[in-house]
Amino acid sequence: MKLSIFGLGYVGAVSGACLADLGHQVTGVDLNPEKVARINAGEAPIYEALIGELTERVVSQGRFSATADQNAAVRDTELSIISVGTPTAADGSPMMDAVEAVTRMIGETVRESGKAHTVVVRSTVTPGYCAGTLAPVLEAAAGRRIGDGLHLVFNPEFLREGSSVRDFREPPFTILGSMTDEGADIAARLYDGIDAPLIRTDPGVAESIKILSNAFHALKISFANEAGRLLKSSGIDATEAMRIFVQDTVLNASGAYLRPGFAFGGSCLPKDIRAILSMASASRTDLPVLSAVMGSNRAHIDTVLGMIMARIAEGKPRKAALFGLSFKPGTDDLRESPYVALAEKLIGKGFDLSIIDPWVKTSRLLGKNKAFIEQEIPHFEALLNRDLETTLAQNDILIIGHASAEHLALIGEHAAGKTVVDLANIAALRERGDIDYEGVCW
Repeated sequence: MKLSIFGLGYVGAVSGACLADLGHQVTGVDLNPEKVARINAGEAPIYEALIGELTERVVSQGRFSATADQNAAVRDTELSIISVGTPTAADGSPMMDAVEAVTRMIGETVRESGKAHTVVVRSTVTPGYCAGTLAPVLEAAAGRRIGDGLHLVFNPEFLREGSSVRDFREPPFTILGSMTDEGADIAARLYDGIDAPLIRTDPGVAESIKILSNAFHALKISFANEAGRLLKSSGIDATEAMRIFVQDTVLNASGAYLRPGFAFGGSCLPKDIRAILSMASASRTDLPVLSAVMGSNRAHIDTVLGMIMARIAEGKPRKAALFGLSFKPGTDDLRESPYVALAEKLIGKGFDLSIIDPWVKTSRLLGKNKAFIEQEIPHFEALLNRDLETTLAQNDILIIGHASAEHLALIGEHAAGKTVVDLANIAALRERGDIDYEGVCW
């Protein structure tokens, strides 16, 4: 393919050389004459392993060159990659002026040429930006709609400084968030020769993957460092502890728990967070990230309460059915269950609440489990309802925490016209158009 790359900073210079190495004809574009001159002399504008020799080779082979002539670069290519910077503004938001200026220029040049063109954004942007802001800018400048010989794709990069060429050649995946199928087809050709899963999705999801990845990396580093400070205060080798910790690839270093849903609870997680914070307090070790975990969990419960309250019309009876009381399905453990916390808040707001949980039977509750629920919701057994059909008939708000397959089938039969607040991501409910549906994270 013949393509242009706008911005010859870290991402643009590396992407340009690597794409040229895959056989594409690449024109780099930058308003900095020194960067342009260095590329044309076969020199990389950045320093790290592999990029210098790679740039020299692809430039000498005539597959990578640079220019300051933006319009010519667009006219002479079929696809433009935007990799200009998005620095942080005073309020913390990314500054998108350069991205929008380049997009507008590309659109205007496309309008003049009348040719088809694909715009691929590699600059990091906030979720929803391409479809909500950049697409209208491009369409207005080009004088045509996305899909009419004009395509917009968000293609996040995952290049680490110091190993960027290796990261380009061996990515975990290639993500194409395209507004059109044809745009995704065209952008996919960029990566012919790269052995990695190619994932097609909408632009908003693609944008979110990039920014969430960086946030998660920062969170992991902060977690490891907080663990290191805490363990060192007790004379424990944190390096050895973490070496063993990450060998659990089922729960620890894995996708386990990385599923948006309702809050956590149970007898282990809250207790051990408090134990860690108690250790930190005794050793005067500051743990800002771990100190915020319980507050974050409470905020999630409050968010769901707000969703429910927003569905209450003025003067309408506050009647709701909560499906699930134990902290997770398949157990009757009520200790620090987020559903108990939610039920307590709803009762406090004056709700006439019915609770359905096939795993919770008052006659079987013993010890601390029984003591916990009696302290949190006295006489809770009066709220438990075994007559599901009557409960469904009498309540207009259904809160789905967890439910058995049999109960979900009955809910599906009686949900029409009701408000459903889904905390479990039940696909059969999410896809229905005859209910007032609200998902906790979707």
